[in-house]
Amino acid sequence: MAKKIYVADDEKNICFLIQNFLEKEGFEVTCFHDGESILEACEKEMPDLCILDVMMPGMDGLTVCTQIRKRSHVPIIIVSAKDSPLDRITGITLGSDDYLVKPFLPLELVTRVKALFRRVDAFAGPEEETKDTLEFGDIILYTKRRAAQLKGADFALTPLEFDFLNHMLEYPEHAASRDDLLKALWKVDSKEVDTRAVDDMVKRLRKKLKEQGSTVKIETVWGYGFRLIAGGE
Repeated sequence: MAKKIYVADDEKNICFLIQNFLEKEGFEVTCFHDGESILEACEKEMPDLCILDVMMPGMDGLTVCTQIRKRSHVPIIIVSAKDSPLDRITGITLGSDDYLVKPFLPLELVTRVKALFRRVDAFAGPEEETKDTLEFGDIILYTKRRAAQLKGADFALTPLEFDFLNHMLEYPEHAASRDDLLKALWKVDSKEVDTRAVDDMVKRLRKKLKEQGSTVKIETVWGYGFRLIAGGE
């Protein structure tokens, strides 16, 4: 079955171009020209991926991203004419999984879409899965298929949250600095952006772990970064 993609951009020619290229690759694409329309459609049926322009009349793309992320872990790509590291961090901190700057080649967007689907939907056979797991406390990450379990049950994570835990679980005995996390997860330097982007993501993940009753906690290392600790029940 073809993967369903929603595109929101008030420039109809851009929407048509994106739709044309994605449909040629076998995706099912629906276009919207304002934030309210795509949000209404998502409430009725969530797609497999959303592409959101930042500057739209009424509800902007960042607000739509925030609203979608409250109810779903669907992959989100933000497109924007703004090209500063801070703008990219803002989009990703609010829950998007990728950020593409206008003007862009349609083929680049297609490549990003395919890469994100591979990142989210990659599947490993049982033999591979036993080799490619990371465990800490009551959390298990299946790195090949990018899935997680908490206390034996599926644990829903955004791609960024998964990457954070994957990074931390690879060296659980060490603390990770905010600078390292920015470079590893956001691909930017702390000299260019505020490291609070890391803190915002950690805050959301801490809340999620607490709500699920996890024994794993994200400890702040004052003036440096974060460390995972696993306590008792």
